[in-house]
Amino acid sequence: MARAVLITGASSGIGRVSARLLAERGFLVVPTARKDEDLKSLEEEGFAPVYLELTDPASVKEAARLFLEKSQGRPYGVFLNAGFAVPGAVEDLEVDWIRWQFEGNLFGHLDLLNRLLPAMRKAGEGRVVFNSSVLGFLVGRYRGAYSASKYAMEAFADAYRMELKGSGVYVSLIEPGPILTKFRENALKVFEQTLAHKLDQSPHRATYERLLEKLKKPGLASPGTLPPEAVAKALLHALTARRPKMRYFVTWPTYAGFWGKRLLPMSLWDALLSR
Repeated sequence: MARAVLITGASSGIGRVSARLLAERGFLVVPTARKDEDLKSLEEEGFAPVYLELTDPASVKEAARLFLEKSQGRPYGVFLNAGFAVPGAVEDLEVDWIRWQFEGNLFGHLDLLNRLLPAMRKAGEGRVVFNSSVLGFLVGRYRGAYSASKYAMEAFADAYRMELKGSGVYVSLIEPGPILTKFRENALKVFEQTLAHKLDQSPHRATYERLLEKLKKPGLASPGTLPPEAVAKALLHALTARRPKMRYFVTWPTYAGFWGKRLLPMSLWDALLSR
């Protein structure tokens, strides 16, 4: 039987491209999505997708059960890729929004993984790949909630890696910089659901308005932006290499951020990030 890999957040972008690449390489790919139209689109491509809403424990439990069923009890890999951003200054964010950020980016993934690990331990092999971000070790203005969820993800990934040593299950982190996906578009939608109605109350209103005007421009891309295939390539290595890397940096901004944080004075680094 082909090795089975579950991919969360496969409706588009990194998840969808990764699903296609792994299927081409002979893996049994089980992609997940939340919306009916995305599930239908995945089916039209020949996949057997699973519905997954990471903020709903019942959905997480059922998705894990279905993946174990589809893999005949031998799950090989899980790519914890789904995620979104709740943008805004921390002082403007309601606690429920921050909780939602952690439920969707972290807690649901931990619950899902813990339901799959007993079968992976039993099989004596497996690969767990967390899709983090350059913001998993750097923080910029108005990205506090998202960065905090990714910082926490990296801590859990490191703990899993050490705790699973000797089990045959390897844990890797992918840390992309800017990738050409719908991430910005989705972040704007979240902003409209949350902070948009509180602009008059925020001391950051003028900055928000300037950023929104900029982000709404078509074709906007940060320096160093790569297509999602760059992340899929790192994922493939993490799933197939005899000794997968603990961390995969994707895009030059990730390398620059990693070394800059270590070599530059904190005051200078804060000034650079603030720009």
